[in-house]
Amino acid sequence: MFKKLFANNGEKAEMSFFDHLEDLRWHIVRSFVAIVVFSTVGFIYTQEILDNVVFGPTNRTFPSYVLLCKISQLVGMGDKLCITPVVFNFQNHQMIGQVMLQFKLAFIFGLVVAFPYIFWEFWRFIKPALKDRELRGARGVIFWVSFQFFLGIGFSYFLMVPFTINFLAGYTVTTKVVNQFFIDDYFDLLSQIVLGMGILFELPVLIFFLTKIGFVTPTFLRTYRRHAIVVILVLAAVVTPPDVVDQMIVFTPLYALYEISIYVSKRALKGMEDKENEPEVEEWS
Repeated sequence: MFKKLFANNGEKAEMSFFDHLEDLRWHIVRSFVAIVVFSTVGFIYTQEILDNVVFGPTNRTFPSYVLLCKISQLVGMGDKLCITPVVFNFQNHQMIGQVMLQFKLAFIFGLVVAFPYIFWEFWRFIKPALKDRELRGARGVIFWVSFQFFLGIGFSYFLMVPFTINFLAGYTVTTKVVNQFFIDDYFDLLSQIVLGMGILFELPVLIFFLTKIGFVTPTFLRTYRRHAIVVILVLAAVVTPPDVVDQMIVFTPLYALYEISIYVSKRALKGMEDKENEPEVEEWS
């Protein structure tokens, strides 16, 4: 058997372990540079991003509040879905608090905007190790991974964040305690929700690869469907006020995501079975 001299895509010669590390290092360096570039933009436009994006859910004119209120009135529910945001009086308790806030905002902005490029660099690193059939099966992966990430960010920002911050900010156990919040607490909570949901929305992509390596099957996902429903319901209850309608608004997309993951796993498993059933081609030594 002739030794394989080229990678599967025919573009790179077979590399040693240290060659791979060097190649990986440059992918990481280029990704870091992209983050720095976009972070610089975020640093320059900090005030605009804070006023229009970060503090957006605290404004009465936030699109989600306006849209939900119109839908509520159109379906005959009156003002049931209309949300009046809690009045926030943010405080800064550190001398370098606002400086650190600007740096944190710039970094997260750069990370989010550069995400498609970062994944593209990651894909370029692992692509030569994939076979032609695997490459065909992963066609469009950069678009779908990026799309799912930004879809999760949009979903959390326009639905989960407004419910969460208004519920937590308006929650009181006694009238003798006044809720006043540090700006870094608010920003950290918003960032955790938005980035967390962006990653969570990668579930179908993750399930695809877990199915490929045999760690997850459609049967497994169907078996634990009821457990997943309970977990999603608890999550929806935590991030929304104690109102069934609001909880269903959050629950429905998350459950749909789980069902999509089952379908993706089924398709991935079918592709693997079709590959196994193909006749083997005799190789010549």
